[in-house]
Amino acid sequence: MVWCSGSPAEPRCGFSRQAVQLLNATGTAYGHFDILTDNDVRQGLKTFSNWPTYPQLYVDGKLIGGLDIMKELNDEEELVDLVAATAE
Repeated sequence: MVWCSGSPAEPRCGFSRQAVQLLNATGTAYGHFDILTDNDVRQGLKTFSNWPTYPQLYVDGKLIGGLDIMKELNDEEELVDLVAATAE
């Protein structure tokens, strides 16, 4: 599940666009929520996760991190395995 600005079809910021591209490259289906549609959710998730920025990637309900972490996982060729394992 990625919490982002916009949707995978229409990301509304460059960070979300990059996150969607990384996730799409894994070839695995994933859920999303447009944090721009609900300010209470947007602010509440920042507090809940203790992560101040979006997008935020969650796998099995656990925060993995933001775009920087997603890029690191991708560079280490771990992102596809992480995301694919949740789809099984």
